[in-house]
Amino acid sequence: MELIIQEIIQKISSSFEKELEKLIREKRDISEFILATKKTLDDIGVTLVAEALETIDNAYKNSKDRKRYWTVKEKAAEKTLTTIFGEVRYKRTYYKNKKTGEYSYLSDEAVGISAHDKLDASLKAKLIEEAVYMSYSKSGEKASETVTLTSQTVMNSIRELGSVDNDAVKIKQDKRKVKVLYIEADEDHVALQNGGLIEPKLVYVHEGRKQVSKNRYKLLNVRYFSGVYTNSDELWVEVLDYIDKAYDMDSIEKIYLSGDGAPWIKNGLSWINKSIYVLDRYHLSKYVTQATAHMGYTTPIMWSYINAKDKDKVKELFKAIINITEPETKKKAVKEARRYILGNWEGIMRQYDQDYVGCSAEGHVSHILSSRLSSRPLGWSKTGVDQMARLRVFIANGGDVYDMFIQKKKAAVNEARQICCFAGRNLKFDYRYNLFLPLALPPI
Repeated sequence: MELIIQEIIQKISSSFEKELEKLIREKRDISEFILATKKTLDDIGVTLVAEALETIDNAYKNSKDRKRYWTVKEKAAEKTLTTIFGEVRYKRTYYKNKKTGEYSYLSDEAVGISAHDKLDASLKAKLIEEAVYMSYSKSGEKASETVTLTSQTVMNSIRELGSVDNDAVKIKQDKRKVKVLYIEADEDHVALQNGGLIEPKLVYVHEGRKQVSKNRYKLLNVRYFSGVYTNSDELWVEVLDYIDKAYDMDSIEKIYLSGDGAPWIKNGLSWINKSIYVLDRYHLSKYVTQATAHMGYTTPIMWSYINAKDKDKVKELFKAIINITEPETKKKAVKEARRYILGNWEGIMRQYDQDYVGCSAEGHVSHILSSRLSSRPLGWSKTGVDQMARLRVFIANGGDVYDMFIQKKKAAVNEARQICCFAGRNLKFDYRYNLFLPLALPPI
């Protein structure tokens, strides 16, 4: 141990002196010095990880308890583990259990490395974190500068993590008391690899907004939900469960549910108690434009009638526009706009409530979903869309991918423990490492 420490100190000292001299004599940019220093530190990281793994292996090899239950099957079996530092090459011992006949790399299992692991969990987490914001190929490039990681490797890491539940980020505060709560909802339209579209949904709950700059607002205590749902009931149950856990329901007087009028959004009214529907301004503007754009002078008239909350005048204006619109296709578009606006009239009128703060669902869908899923000409699988949508909101809610990875790993181990114990297998769970291991894993 002392020898390796001395070697590392010597390496750092030698590298520092060498790069400092280049920085001064060759008048290099400081960035070159920084990159050279990072490479030295990565090399040291690789050395330290390999040393740690082989030290643990040696401890097992010399353990009396190990010799009692396990025989050596293969000495110095080589393995390469790709880490955030680079590729770590080390040697460990392969054992056979004297009683059960099972085989194990005891030291690897003790530190959470399975026989088929090629990437460290922290690197997998980094790959996923990068993939949340960029393509799989670029994620592989950015996550590791020393090792080539393919798009398939990134995707495999995401698949290994699996689907992230919308409640994965725990509620940290006690139940809050508010009079008014806001829910906004919309969906994205994502191209699939085999053709067609899929619509991941986005819902978020907040307590209003505050102005942070001239034209920018921040939502208060916002919580996001997303994923691909064939039945919107499942999504609304998750939203309802969050509201029930995060808020004192008795203190809430009303909940504004804003959206574009889609049936799946209005379905939330039947699930969320005290909720009232509001048509978002974006889609109202879209249909006003659709109805009046070919007769520009009618646009301000339409808005004046809507702002005056005069439904009869709006009906009369629609009738007049339809009567003097000649192309049948345009007339059909005006009728569609009329049906949409009059059909959502109550929701439109609630935009004028004093305590209503507006709806930014279109912008949130663009920022959270579209910027990764549909703004580029990509073809996704249904599973990929669902996982990425959930990962995006997981990060937006303050989640940590590495912590999630470790939690799922521990859950899988605990499940294996229960299955093995049920089957009566002669195995043992080691609480020091939170790993299920073969009989009589010797202490180190």
